[in-house]
Amino acid sequence: MIRVVLPVPLRALAGTGPELTLDIQGTVTQRRVLDEIEALYPTLKGTIRDHGTAQRRAFLRFFACGEDLSHESPDAPLPREVAAGEEPYLIVGAVAGG
Repeated sequence: MIRVVLPVPLRALAGTGPELTLDIQGTVTQRRVLDEIEALYPTLKGTIRDHGTAQRRAFLRFFACGEDLSHESPDAPLPREVAAGEEPYLIVGAVAGG
């Protein structure tokens, strides 16, 4: 099971707790994780990725195993620890302001 941690606004929108668990078979990639989240929680479709381009929303970042994966290929395999459910995949709301 893949563990995904969402920021509070997305948790509220999805009506879920702080951590999701996803059952993804085969190679675990960012694209497959996000596709599964949007399939299970349709209210999140378009909030994490743009509807048309499927690009990450500007004020969201993706982390796993202490690494910022926000600019990695969405089809690159996620770390083994994430695929094994040992470490969570984090979707983090960026902090902006002055």
